[in-house]
Amino acid sequence: MKTLTAWLALLEQRHPRSIDLGLERCGEVYRRLGLPRPATRVCTVAGTNGKGSTVAYLAALSSGLGQRCGTYTSPHIVAFTERITLMGKAVSDRCLVNAFEQVEVARDGVSLTYFEFTTLAAFLILQQAGLDCAILEVGLGGRLDTVNLVDADCAVITPIGLDHQDFLGPDIASIAVEKAGIIRAETPLVCTQRRPPWPVLQAAADLLAPLYLRGREFDLQATDDGQLEFSLESEAFTLSRPAMAGEHQLDNLAAALAAMAVLYPQHFEQLAAAKEAIRNLRVPGRLQQLASAPAIIVDVGHNALAAGSVAAWFAGSGQTGIICVLAMLADKPAEAVALALQPVIAHWLCADSPGERGQPAAQLAMRVKSVVPAAEVSAVGTLDAAMDAAVGMAGETDTVLVFGSFTTVSGAIAWLQKHTQQAPHDAAKMENTNG
Repeated sequence: MKTLTAWLALLEQRHPRSIDLGLERCGEVYRRLGLPRPATRVCTVAGTNGKGSTVAYLAALSSGLGQRCGTYTSPHIVAFTERITLMGKAVSDRCLVNAFEQVEVARDGVSLTYFEFTTLAAFLILQQAGLDCAILEVGLGGRLDTVNLVDADCAVITPIGLDHQDFLGPDIASIAVEKAGIIRAETPLVCTQRRPPWPVLQAAADLLAPLYLRGREFDLQATDDGQLEFSLESEAFTLSRPAMAGEHQLDNLAAALAAMAVLYPQHFEQLAAAKEAIRNLRVPGRLQQLASAPAIIVDVGHNALAAGSVAAWFAGSGQTGIICVLAMLADKPAEAVALALQPVIAHWLCADSPGERGQPAAQLAMRVKSVVPAAEVSAVGTLDAAMDAAVGMAGETDTVLVFGSFTTVSGAIAWLQKHTQQAPHDAAKMENTNG
């Protein structure tokens, strides 16, 4: 029997393209597997930013209602098993290997990408767990993503921005068309944005999908006593602010509350009680503080939308003069990220990003320097070298921000583990900043 590590190494090299959008090949294998439905109720989450946090809020609320809930997300930070959870816990290596073996038999010569193969395995695992609710995160786009093989009972579309233009189209409208592909006829759609792009609204209208917009059908607003009030049409309840930092987390929470209320309208009062389930929820890699003196804060963001949210949080907390360790894939908008972060960054330490889509530190530094010419920008080399340089440069009261990708955050956690002898899973669970 292959180990999980051996399986993942095989899947990384088997298909000629790492990203190969389309539902024909994976759809054929899905049918051979018996069209596994992950749970009695399914909520699918697409968008550019905030998907992972929204999934986490949805799962916490579902569990707070006493349901058996599972999630599927991607990518992971430390271990592949993070991608699939059952009742809040990551699945085991053996569970994944068993599912991989089932997909391999059903595949029978059909070539699948790493993502397609592992997503089909996730469907099997979730189905076999006998869940009440499954929360699925779209990997890329929506319309042609393997997750979209499953018809959701509720769709959530988080904020849409420019990302993956090589695959999804050159502008917001084109990308929105792909995200809107998860909408189903006469099935509720919850939008995090107050004004989502027109293609999303048009798709919902064409499919007669009940539309729930932030600020119209539902909202989440601060109260005079520092609490929050969630409202959905004529019903409302109050709750505490979440532990995760950034005003954008209120957007994610609002959408999750709305989606659960739409999925289970008969349980609105119980949902009000389940609010305690999200009070201390934290998701690794989202404005997460890994260390202090100096503070090391990591964020998996990799586009201008995420960078703007991070910069807004730092500015709102009064922190400037940040040292930024930046490592990004070559196809990511480094220039737009630099422009969004530059109001709070004092020094940029650019690091290598490995892999076929990566780029060397020197190239990244040139891209940053091209849009913030007056900034202090250094090309350091490896991520470990950049972390060493950042901590060496920082005083005890300074802050180091590590930003640019899931891989970048994973590397920072590994660096910290080497320097503190802390287990990487423990490091990934350290406190999120809370302002």
